[in-house]
Amino acid sequence: MTDDNDIDAIAGEYVLGTLDAGERAAVAARRLREPALDVAIQEWERRLAPLAELVPVASPPDDTLAKIEARIDEKGIASSGSATIVDLRRRLRLWRTTAIAASAIAASLVVALGVRDFQPRPKQQNLVAVLQKDAASPAFLVTVNIEDRIMTVQPVAAKPEPGKSYELWIVQDSLGAPKSLGVIDEPKAMTRPTLAAYKPDVIESATFAVSLEPEGGSPTGQPTGPVVFAGKLIPAK
Repeated sequence: MTDDNDIDAIAGEYVLGTLDAGERAAVAARRLREPALDVAIQEWERRLAPLAELVPVASPPDDTLAKIEARIDEKGIASSGSATIVDLRRRLRLWRTTAIAASAIAASLVVALGVRDFQPRPKQQNLVAVLQKDAASPAFLVTVNIEDRIMTVQPVAAKPEPGKSYELWIVQDSLGAPKSLGVIDEPKAMTRPTLAAYKPDVIESATFAVSLEPEGGSPTGQPTGPVVFAGKLIPAK
């Protein structure tokens, strides 16, 4: 009688492709009349199917089992009777199948992890903030590449103030006091790597504010004039 271990070993070898043509044909015929074997084959296919596309088919050396059996014979185990040899061969088939399956799964996982690790990272979406006094008064447009932490400031409708300068600040709880991102008096867009010192999560949650300062910027390193425009970053569409 074939026990559960035999069925599982045969099913494993069938799915892994380690049987020769004659053995494979015999197992294919058996599964039609042995429901337990058919179920075992389906279970092996279910376990290994997600990994099948990641690794090439591999077989153990053709003489592996013969060498093991020869070593058994050399130690005199064969003299204890054919029943012992049958049992040992059955165990060897099970061990061989289990080892091949474990190797296939391990190799598949290595390939899968490698594919995952070396896939190019998706391009980060830019973030934008409209700095304004109210919904009808946009003054500056701030664009941030969150991956490179490079900021571009584009004047929209801010009017120059004689003897004054607009200064941009980043405000976020973890930073404590507002941090200056520089004076933005230029009438055209300015690109600056001024966010490199800040973590992406800090940038994404920060408020960007513009204060009106003495010409050239704040003399104290902190806002001294009124905050005239502010806004938060949102994903660019």
